[in-house]
Amino acid sequence: MSLYERLSGARTDTADDQSVDGQDMFEAPSSAATDPLSEIRRRTHLELVRALGPRLYDQRTSPEALEEAVKEQLTEVLRKEATPLSQSERQRLVAETLDDILGYGPLEALLNDDTVTEVMCNGSKQVFVEREGHLHLSDAYFLDDGHLRRTIEKIVGQVGRRIDESQPYVDARLPDGSRVNAIIPPIALDGPSLTIRKFAKEKYTAHDLVTFGTWSQKVAAFIDACVRGRMNIIVAGGTGAGKTTTLNVLSNFIPDDERIVTIEDAAELQLTQPHLVRLESRPPNIEGRGAVTIRDLVRNSLRMRPDRIVVGEVRGGEALDMLQAMNTGHDGSISTVHSNSPRDTLARLETMVLMAGVDLPVRAIREQIASAVQFVIHQSRLKDGTRRISAIAEVTGMEGDIITMQDIYKFDWGMGVDHDTGRALGYLKPTGIRPKVAEELVDHGVQIDTEWFEPEAFAKDEQRAASAGTRRKARV
Repeated sequence: MSLYERLSGARTDTADDQSVDGQDMFEAPSSAATDPLSEIRRRTHLELVRALGPRLYDQRTSPEALEEAVKEQLTEVLRKEATPLSQSERQRLVAETLDDILGYGPLEALLNDDTVTEVMCNGSKQVFVEREGHLHLSDAYFLDDGHLRRTIEKIVGQVGRRIDESQPYVDARLPDGSRVNAIIPPIALDGPSLTIRKFAKEKYTAHDLVTFGTWSQKVAAFIDACVRGRMNIIVAGGTGAGKTTTLNVLSNFIPDDERIVTIEDAAELQLTQPHLVRLESRPPNIEGRGAVTIRDLVRNSLRMRPDRIVVGEVRGGEALDMLQAMNTGHDGSISTVHSNSPRDTLARLETMVLMAGVDLPVRAIREQIASAVQFVIHQSRLKDGTRRISAIAEVTGMEGDIITMQDIYKFDWGMGVDHDTGRALGYLKPTGIRPKVAEELVDHGVQIDTEWFEPEAFAKDEQRAASAGTRRKARV
């Protein structure tokens, strides 16, 4: 069944609207049940889809021509509508229907709201948003599960992906790069679920992260030196810690005269260098064929003469291929890994190499990791919703069967919390240890400032960054 047929046909397998028991913040908006325009919106939407047909999904139709056709047809549909409508109701109906057909329906206003960083639809009647790191139940809602399902299919269809009963979950992206995950019944028991992590309209810079309090100027200068000095770096942290934003900033430290290949599940990186090749994995088609994995792309990228390989996230057997690349002349590679600490990052890399299905002894894997990775930058999401760099650790080698590490910077958790703002008062402090690779960086022509590693000289700069972050909450 085609996308057009699925959207225009009357769906009979959607779940009935259900009320949600429990606390007030989890109750569906009352307007969802009392809105007199809901049924008219549903009829109008389906009538427009039937009338305009495949023109709605024809990539050759310009947005201006499509909008004009929708407006003309909408006027005709409303002229035949028997229910009397006031002028304000008609204007609202037109605006909401245009959002449904040309945009993303009830989500359109939330996606255009710069204060919203994440949108989460738990079924059709609950739409939560994240603002400044805190969750709020919005007034937005979908008419029914079928309405939400059509919106999901529209989003994933725009990037050539599909979602149906045989493939009930999907990762995708919006045209602006915002990350999308959708999952539908029978896997999602309470109706379709949609999660959108928005990307800022303006690309964040190192200075922005200083303003947010994520790091300080001296930390930014040190990491800039590491990237220009072709150190292999892993950005680690939990879900929502801001790893991709930090990876974006680190990637923009790469000189413009180098060839960069980026590899991602869903293209999210926003690099500005002129010599850039972007690769994106592909899921299998409806016959279960044609899949292109991250591991396939990493192996292929080695034949593309890259100066740098940037992998959006390592989560499986591609870890082995990435470590091989780092150890065979592709210095300066950067990637992200989900983990709880710098030490845990190395343990996860070891586990993911084993997922590649290659029978390697554990010591050989650890030697590969110790040789390939120079720095682990660990990022945390604090209770107040801000994202902060919590540790920068250097991998120094092997002692017996153990990979050795040393902390160059470590977040001071002992300074407590500001009772007025709820913000952690600690900041990222140098441990006083000079990195083992400092001489290697100098050999690469990168200048190193000894003040970056001296706690006394560092304190004033870090406190200034923490103060700036208090005035402006982190939204990365």
